[in-house]
Amino acid sequence: MEGIGDGLYRVSPNSGEAVITEFGADSGSNLQTQVLEQSNVDIAEEFSKMIIAQRGFQANARVITATDNLLQEATNIVR
Repeated sequence: MEGIGDGLYRVSPNSGEAVITEFGADSGSNLQTQVLEQSNVDIAEEFSKMIIAQRGFQANARVITATDNLLQEATNIVR
């Protein structure tokens, strides 16, 4: 499908024709009401990965800052 704006789409050569069916009829889909959705994400693991990524980012930022200071000092010495 190709987006044409305002949440509207049209058929494109790569998408093929749209298949429109009634909910549940020949689609294999079903709807459950008053059911709590369970997440398949381990929050603790994802939080740990986020902390590791943040520490890596901070370390890289410090390296860039130190390199920038070193280059600034080298430039000042040359002058």
